[in-house]
Parts: sequence; C-alpha cells; structure tokens
Amino acid sequence: MFKPGMFKKVLIANRGEIALRVHRACQEMAIRTVAVHSTADATAMHVRLADESVCIGPPAARDSYLNVAAILSAASITGADAIHPGYGFLSENASFAEMVEAHGFAFIGPTAEHIRMMGDKIAAKDAMRRLGVPLVPGSDGALESLEEARAVAERIMYPVLIKAAAGGGGRGMKVAHSADELEEAWRVARTEAKAAFGNDAVYMEKYLDRPRHIELQVMADMHGNVVHFGERDCSLQRRHQKLVEEAGSPALTAAEREAIGAQVTQGLSKLGYRNAGTLEFLWQDGQFSFIEMNTRLQVEHPVTEMVCGVDLVKEQLRVAAGERLGYAQEDISFTGHAIECRITAEDPESFAPSPGRVNTYHAPGGLGVRVDSALYSGYAVPPHYDSLVAKLVVHGKSRAEAISRMRRALSEMVVDGIRTTLPLHQRIMEDPQFQSGDYTIHWLERFVGLRG
Repeated sequence: MFKPGMFKKVLIANRGEIALRVHRACQEMAIRTVAVHSTADATAMHVRLADESVCIGPPAARDSYLNVAAILSAASITGADAIHPGYGFLSENASFAEMVEAHGFAFIGPTAEHIRMMGDKIAAKDAMRRLGVPLVPGSDGALESLEEARAVAERIMYPVLIKAAAGGGGRGMKVAHSADELEEAWRVARTEAKAAFGNDAVYMEKYLDRPRHIELQVMADMHGNVVHFGERDCSLQRRHQKLVEEAGSPALTAAEREAIGAQVTQGLSKLGYRNAGTLEFLWQDGQFSFIEMNTRLQVEHPVTEMVCGVDLVKEQLRVAAGERLGYAQEDISFTGHAIECRITAEDPESFAPSPGRVNTYHAPGGLGVRVDSALYSGYAVPPHYDSLVAKLVVHGKSRAEAISRMRRALSEMVVDGIRTTLPLHQRIMEDPQFQSGDYTIHWLERFVGLRG
C-alpha cells in the first residue's frame, strides 16, 4: 500500500507529447520514469528518453494504452511507485484509478469517487448545485421520456440542448430550436449516446446563443487546501474540439475571476477533492454556468503555467505524494497573456487525418515561446491515435504582444511531410475579429466555413 513520500519511480500511462511532458517534470524532480508503449510507438520520443520502457501491446489503443492488466504488470515488474495517466485513454477511468491503488501504486490524480462523480454529467451538476456553483438552466437530472423533455423545454424556453449524461466531445449532443425539432433531437441524441458510451441517458440545458467557453484550473491537496490558477478561454472550437486557448480570457475582468474562483475553491474544499481538475463553464452576459468538470490534467494546461509560473505536473506529483500545496490563493499571481495553438496532423481545409513520416521538423524559439511536442525529423506519425502532434504556446506582456509573437512563431515552425493545421492557425491569428477578442464558441465554425 502506498505511503506518503516523494516517488522514486513513476510509470507514465500515456504517449506522445503529454508522456514527454510528464517525463520532463519527473526528471527535474530526480524521479525515474517508465514509458509504456505500443509496437507502433517503439521509436517515440517519450520511449527514447524515459529511464525504462515496456511494450504493452499492438497498435490498437484497446490492446495497449487501454490495456489495464498490461499497464499494471509493467508498473509491477519495473518497481514503480506511482502511475501518471496523462490525459485521454485511462485518465478519467474510475475503475483504473481504483485498481492502481488496490495494487499498491499511487494514482497521480483525483480519487476514483470524484472521477466517477464528475464523469456522470448529471451527478456532476447535482454536486455543483449543492455546492452553490452556478448552472445552466435545464432538467434536474436524466430525462425519463419525450413528454418530460417537452415539459422542461417549455419551462426553460427554446432553443434547448439535449446532451448525453455520459458524454463528451460533442457526441450525443443535439440542439432543438422549436417544439417541432425536439422529437428528432431527442431520438438522435439518445441513439448517438448509446452507440458512443453504451448509455442512452440524456438531459437538457438551455442553449445559449453566444456564449464563451471559460474554464478554471484548480489544484487541491490531501489536507483540504484548494487554489485556482485562473481561467482559460477555450471558445475557439470546431465540432466541440478546442483549437486555440488563451489565459486569461479577453472577456473576463479580475473581479469576475476572483468571484467564480472563490465559489469553486470553497466548493471543492467541502467536496474533499484532491489533485488537478478543471471546471468548465459557459459564460454569457457576465453569467457563469457550469457544464462539466475534467478530473485530470488538460491539454491546454501550458497557457496557465505561462501566466502563473507554476509547473502543474510537478504540483500533481507533490500532491499525490501527500505534500501540502505550500501556498495560499493570495500567493498566486497572473502576469501577461498566453495563447496556445493545437497543431494537428490534419488537412487544414477538410480536417481529414494526415498521418505519415515527418521529413523535416523545426520548432520555433525565442523569448516567450514554448513547444510541447514529441515530433522529430524522420518520425512517423501513426494513424492509430489522436491527431495532436504539437502545442505551440506563447507568452507576452499583453494579448497584443502574445498574438504578434504567435504569428511570428507560426511562420517559423516547419512540419514537412504531412499536412497540418498550421495554415489555419496563421489565418486565425491574422483575423481582425480574433485580434479584437470579440468571439464566441460559434465563431470558429463560421470562420472555417467562410474560409473553406
């Protein structure tokens, strides 16, 4: 059974840039690392740099990165103290977290109880309601029938959004603008939810026509201390997938940040939450409405690190080892502005996947530029996994300086041999409306449609 104390060896149950990110944090803390990998990732950068590596299966994720028995066996034979799940794959799998701890390893993340609670969107909303966190108007729980859906829609007024209780990534999510559209939206949402998650439970929320997607980064230790590291604006999305993130939001004031931050940290302290987490909100006309909580490290965590000067992965490791945070909310300060562009191996016009060999890779540099990537010249991007290949992050004294720096960094970056979304990000940074900061979660869909 795990005992408090800093780890000597951590197994990283992930791949790509996040596996490399965790390895680097461990290395700086003198913690040895174990990389697990599929046969498709035998030459991946995280495998090359880790202290030890174990092949856990063939390319398909279900046979490797989702293979719990293989991961636990790898941790056992290498003598690891703890397992870091990264993001995606098993990072929000409550059963995996339970099994990790049952086998005597520390799980570098929240408790299985909180992962399970927040993984059910209805249970998460119920918990936040009890803690006083503001919610989007909608049903109190899962909708039992079409008739109940009609009654709720009449109460909160159209347009409405039907969402999968076990959902994510836009699957099982349908909008109804009128009573005539409700039955079809209800049927399609339940069918998609059943196919994607094995659970056809759905609930309803008021559909906001011009919201921003604002999320709050938190960290909590095992001793009841909770702090937040400010907000990220993740409104630039295509089909509910984020492409560009900013810290802080161009729309929020310091007073709004302080108010929502206080509500969230007080609530999570009462809940007994631990480790990293991100609460996601829709924000419109100065009002926050909770939509979900991610019980893991986020893809976009670097922008928060850039404005706060805090290494969130190191904080995860310290908290999981039983240490106290060592600072209070008033010790957290925010400096300048940061922007992240997610560079994916996709056609910038059609968004069709573009795996293949990278002939030439050159990362941009200079003051305030950070690249989180596992690419290298000659690396073959496999077709089996998520298309994210790099996160280009910049920091500036102001938002205008950050945009200017991002434009320069994008022009320097070279990924030759595969198609990437670099040209799309260049167009976004050049757009006057983006530069003004006046955009919502619907803006990018229209921008992509207009530009091809």
